[in-house]
Amino acid sequence: MASSVTDSNFSSLVSNSKGFVLVDFWAEWCGPCRQLSPIIDEISQMMEGKVAVYKLNIGENPESASQLSIQSIPSLVLFKDGVKVDVQVGFKSKTVLIDWLQSKVSA
Repeated sequence: MASSVTDSNFSSLVSNSKGFVLVDFWAEWCGPCRQLSPIIDEISQMMEGKVAVYKLNIGENPESASQLSIQSIPSLVLFKDGVKVDVQVGFKSKTVLIDWLQSKVSA
């Protein structure tokens, strides 16, 4: 299951991390975000040891989303060694997301 990240621990868990980190920017009121949540949890288990996966509720943590210019949710942002590598915006199927992640992680 994906862990939560907040504005207060974003730097230590994401910006200063080594390796790949995926952050799901979401909100309670967002229907597609709620649909994506169980998929993100599955991906977290499947990619364990390769990609750290976190969820950030933009309603409770607007600062991190603002700093990264998150305009739409759900937004999945992939980081490598603290640097933004790629973004997926909107609901995507589990297959599409796994293919996307594997192409980035194995590149």
